Order: sequence, then C-alpha cells, then structure tokens
Amino acid sequence: MGRHILQREQAITFVKETFAAGLKKALNLTPVSSPIVVLDGTGINDDLNGIERPVTFPIKSLDDQRAVVVHSLAKWKRIRLRELEMEPGEGILTDMRALRPDEDYSPIHSIYVDQWDWECCITPDHRNLTFLKKTVEDIYAVIYGTEQAVAQQYPHIEAVLPENIHFISSEELLLTYPDLTPKERENAIAKEYGAVFLYGIGGNLSNGMPHDGRAADYDDWSTGNERGYRGLNGDILVWNPILNAAFELSSMGIRVDKKALMTQLEIRNSLDRQQLTFHQMLLNDLLPESIGGGIGQSRICMFMLKLKHIGEVQVSIWDPKRKETLLDQGVELL
Repeated sequence: MGRHILQREQAITFVKETFAAGLKKALNLTPVSSPIVVLDGTGINDDLNGIERPVTFPIKSLDDQRAVVVHSLAKWKRIRLRELEMEPGEGILTDMRALRPDEDYSPIHSIYVDQWDWECCITPDHRNLTFLKKTVEDIYAVIYGTEQAVAQQYPHIEAVLPENIHFISSEELLLTYPDLTPKERENAIAKEYGAVFLYGIGGNLSNGMPHDGRAADYDDWSTGNERGYRGLNGDILVWNPILNAAFELSSMGIRVDKKALMTQLEIRNSLDRQQLTFHQMLLNDLLPESIGGGIGQSRICMFMLKLKHIGEVQVSIWDPKRKETLLDQGVELL
C-alpha cells in the first residue's frame, strides 16, 4: 500500500512540474512568493460568493488586529503586479494555498485549496472577448499538452481531451438548455464538446438568475462583449469520464476597471466596499489593467491521473466514516 502511494505521489509531481513549466512559458509568467494570510478589512481577500467565512485570528504583535487565511489571491495579485512594476505582456505565477472551511465535501471539494494563481498586465485595448479567448486557448494548449505527456509517461492512462476548446456564453447555454439547471447545462455542453470555456458568469441571465456566483470586485462579468452578451470572464470545463460529469479546471477573466467595479458593486448593493484599501487603489488609478485566474492543482492532477476523488491527490481533513466508505470503494486518500 505504501509503495503504491509513493508511486502516485511521483505521478502527482510529474503532472505539477509539467503543467507549471508549460504555463510559465505560454503566458510569460515569473514565479513569485505569496501569502497564506492577509489583514482583515482591506478588501484584499477573495470573497468568493460573498457568504463563505474565512479562517480568522488576532495578531498579538499588531495589537490584536485580525488576519484572515486567504480564499484565493485574486486581488492580491493585481497589487503585486504594481509593486513589481510589471509591463503589459508580463505576469506572475504563484503557488497558492488556501483554506475554505465552509466548502461542502464532495469528490472534487475539500476545505484545502491549492491553485496556480496567475495574473498578467494588459492594456485597455485588451479588454475584449477576443483577447480573453486567445488567453484561454494558450492555457488550454498547456492542459492538452500535459495530458499528452502524462499518457506517454504512463501508458495505462488514456488521453481523452480534444485538441481544441469550444467557446459558449452562459446566456447561449441557457437558451440551448432552458429546462436544465446550471450544473446540468454544464454537464450537457462538456459531454458534447469535451472541453468548453463558458464565459459571462456572475451577472443575471435572461431568466433573472446568474449561471453561478462571482464576487463583484475582481472578474468583469458586467461589460458587454463582441458577441452581444455580458462578461469578460469564465470557467474552463472539461468532460471527466471517471466522474461522468463536467469538471471545472479554472476560473479566470479580465479584471474589473473602475467602471465595471462601480457597476458591479451597485448591482450587489455593496457600494460601501469602495472605501476599502484595494478598491480605493483601483478607483485612484493605482492598479494596472490585468487578466488572471486560478487553476486547481489538485483538480489538474486528479483529471490527468484519472482518479475518482480529490483526496487521492491532496492531504486534507476528512471524517473517519467518509474515509472508511471510500476505502471500501477502492479509493485510498492521501
């Protein structure tokens, strides 16, 4: 059993090293250090859907000022671009570790999150769907190439991804499958095409509901695009034949400018947040235009190695009954 786990750990390392090297080259990224905690009340932490509770604690040396364990580094990265004096076409890549204690356990979710968080400087002219799609294609080429490398290194693992990724807006997807739930729509389109970039996630669709939740202050989900829909963000989804379901590998997008930030804060009735540190920096032209996202490390490894459960590729906390049930099913968690 121990030797089997060791072999899996070696395969995980192969996947991570292969993918990270490809991503750095494809997007011209420089690896940088990143925090596990940030100060509370600054607006820097990722609020996800706005309801998840971060891990928080007082810092004795700062007069008990509170800090929070990050959910992700979506906004921190944009500040770091400015501090590092990055130019358009340059970007950063960081090995992000986060805790999301309100996450519901599932085969693809745990309270521990590990991502390749990346962010690139762009110009205002890049704030369009064409540039977003080009960036997605560059990332998908790395995903596809990694799966090919894994299949060559481990011949018993079958490569299943198509060579090209399909693009569709969340509104088009709703109109295609009006009687399905958002997750059912994702399953249908991912099964049909094998790999999909679903864009325009966060704003209300024609049925009065968003496809999925997004925070108001990093991805731009309100700006009109060339296709006549709204949103310059989205998710990379692939069809997972092991789970028989759509499988999200990345959430990404062009970040809000001042106009989009204020529009989205107003939509979410959160205009009070404009006084926070991050938001003031953006509103006072102290942050560069950027595009960025997070790519799940455990998700990539799970998909590439064709495993059933995220706990097979990361060490997290699981209840004993769940672990025992999974072991009976042949799923051995790390």
